[in-house]
Amino acid sequence: MAVAAIVIFIGAYVLIASERVHRTAVALGGAGLMLLLRVTDGDAAFFSSESGIDWNVIFLLLGMMVIVSVLRRTGVFEFVAIWAAKRARGRPYRLMVMLVVLTAGASALLDNVTTVLLIAPVTFLVCDRLGLRPEPYLIAEVMASNIGGTATLVGDPPNIIIASRGGLSFNDFLVHLAPLIVLLVAVFCVLCRWLFRSAFEHDPALAAEVMELDERKAITDRGLLLQGLTVLGIVVVAFVLHPVLHYEPSVVALLGAGLLVAATKVTTEEALSEVEWPTLVFFAGLFVMVGGLVETGVIGDVSRAAADATGDRLGAASMLLLWASAGLSAIVDNIPYVATMSPIVSDLVQQHPGTDGHVLWWALALGADLGGNATAIGASANVVVLGIAARNGTPISFWRFTRHGLVVTFVTIALATPYLWLRYL
Repeated sequence: MAVAAIVIFIGAYVLIASERVHRTAVALGGAGLMLLLRVTDGDAAFFSSESGIDWNVIFLLLGMMVIVSVLRRTGVFEFVAIWAAKRARGRPYRLMVMLVVLTAGASALLDNVTTVLLIAPVTFLVCDRLGLRPEPYLIAEVMASNIGGTATLVGDPPNIIIASRGGLSFNDFLVHLAPLIVLLVAVFCVLCRWLFRSAFEHDPALAAEVMELDERKAITDRGLLLQGLTVLGIVVVAFVLHPVLHYEPSVVALLGAGLLVAATKVTTEEALSEVEWPTLVFFAGLFVMVGGLVETGVIGDVSRAAADATGDRLGAASMLLLWASAGLSAIVDNIPYVATMSPIVSDLVQQHPGTDGHVLWWALALGADLGGNATAIGASANVVVLGIAARNGTPISFWRFTRHGLVVTFVTIALATPYLWLRYL
């Protein structure tokens, strides 16, 4: 069964990378084969928290997509787009830095998927105003969200899993990871100048037109905007207070979406019309395929082999965990990877009493979160942005994303290596 799981997953990965078949069809086909060949079963695929569909991710996406759909009708994204373009004075690179910093900062408080759902509409609008191609900006933003989300417990779903298993608090992540993330965001802004250099074509005429606009006139429904921002604010606060309230982000997002639709004049049909259904279905199929690798012990065997190779050498274990996590998170979504790896890391931490062993948790978090930037399916936010781009008529290919992502992942992991070594080892 393990061989069947590996063959199906690799075959699906090749098809997704080739882009000859739509990734949603590939994911559904791969999931169907996993179930047909009994690599996994219905109970494991649909009800297991470790090897099945992560419904928390699916419903978090659904809830936030509905909230964004309602907010879109108020003109608030046009407002932010014009404001950002004017503050950047129409300069493309300055605009990218502004959007990158904004996205990274927001991802530290929201989860990175929610952040890109909110920032993507702004990106399309501001790029349209300035005559810029949106693809480089979307790629930069999703990478910034994965980097920025690493800084806090609520910023990236794998961090929540790590915190739960390791008994770590919101402040633990802030103290141990945030300083490095600030540095990585700064380095990434510089890196963007080289990675996306062909995208920075300044049009003085369009920039002058934007400078003449009044962003306040973009708001078309102030009442709906007030309602939408109130609900979004409550949702954000509930996200941040997750360690205290103990409500899953998916529950918070669904409650917020339901409240917003019930309390406003927006109909259910209108609110659901802009939900990225192909993206949600793709995630479901991907989770089932990865679950097959988990069920047959493939991921666990790889992880344990890596752990056994280092023995009780904390430094070697930390470095191997950092780089191996980055590599594996580039291939499989980092949420099921961390869910599988966290029990193994917990055992390793117990072999090193005191706080010394906690470096293993930080190595896992950095490797999984930053490694998610390496490929187009390495992190949930990547898949969401590719879906939004395709829906808006500006598709981003698997390889276009990945060739930038590999560079960013290598640079950020290379900088995380001396940080962990000098601070903890």
